[in-house]
Amino acid sequence: MNTPFPSQIALPFSGSGPAGAQRVVIGAANADVIEALQKPARWPFHAAVLTGPPRSGKSLLARWAQSLPGAGGLEVIDDAEQADETDLFHRWNAVQQGGSEEARALLLIANGGEESGGWNIALPDLASRIGGSLQLAIGAPDDAMAGALIHAHAEQRGLSLPDGAAEYLVPRTNRSFAGIEALVAAIDRISLERQAPATMSVWRAALEALHGPEQQRLL
Repeated sequence: MNTPFPSQIALPFSGSGPAGAQRVVIGAANADVIEALQKPARWPFHAAVLTGPPRSGKSLLARWAQSLPGAGGLEVIDDAEQADETDLFHRWNAVQQGGSEEARALLLIANGGEESGGWNIALPDLASRIGGSLQLAIGAPDDAMAGALIHAHAEQRGLSLPDGAAEYLVPRTNRSFAGIEALVAAIDRISLERQAPATMSVWRAALEALHGPEQQRLL
């Protein structure tokens, strides 16, 4: 999937935000994952493991993948690292029984990776099967994707940001999915509290609230 500039895909269900349908920003951090989710028939052993940072849209992408034409047999297990390992072992084996294009596929969403110390699997047979499955990992957003995420979260909240917001904010905040979401939430809150547009004075207050008075230093 060629994504020189971040774009968005709409999820086919309503979100809780004022803007309605939830959206996932596509960028360098997740473009390969999104491409692979559209082709479960090509997954080794019809199974894949999806990991990524907090708030990176893992569950939303899984639900989007289930909605795609031809994905009727896709089973998704969220928080797989918390599931019973024997049950996961049997579910992994079950998807091997079809052997055709209509065979069911299994997508395990795990909160593993560096931030949580990895997914430690005690059952050796399950560990070998998980190791042989397709590994899909969402990375950290680059600057272009971070800017697109800022505007996407603002749109979801019905928050109007003037031109130049992303260019100012991205170098000064935590470039993580959770950090960007928290920044937009802080801008929205302060804008409402002040009953003022979300202009630079509000951006600065939000940055200081999240990062302290040293926020003017570029991160």
